[in-house]
Amino acid sequence: MAPSAPRTHAVASLRMKQIALDNQGRTIRRLRAQLATERQGLATTKKELEDTQVALEASHKVIAGLTEIGLSMSKKIEKMKVKKQQVTENHVECHQKFQARIHKAEDSMQAQHLIIEALVEEKDSLLQTIQGFQEANNAPAPFDDEWEEEPEEQP
Repeated sequence: MAPSAPRTHAVASLRMKQIALDNQGRTIRRLRAQLATERQGLATTKKELEDTQVALEASHKVIAGLTEIGLSMSKKIEKMKVKKQQVTENHVECHQKFQARIHKAEDSMQAQHLIIEALVEEKDSLLQTIQGFQEANNAPAPFDDEWEEEPEEQP
């Protein structure tokens, strides 16, 4: 049994080495498959990162645009506020001028009314004086608050 024992041992040793090689081959294939899967995942992640980067840059552009629009709107709002203040001031000034004109017209009307009253009183006084003279002279009254219109002459 001696001659077959080393052979069996050699065959067994070869068989063990073959099994070890097969196991290593399977491990290598499995690791290569995992590596391929990881590379695919990494590629997907890299693509997502690039997409995210593009989206982030677009968002920054949009934010910059909106900020610019906001600043422009703020400037326009400030200009509108200034213009509104000017319009309000002009309105107040015009209102005050019209009020002054109204008061001046009212004062003028009141003065004219006082003048008219004074003239009416003076007329009454003159009429009384004239009536007094007429009574003193026994003359007929030339004025009697009723006016007679003269007939118009026809050609």
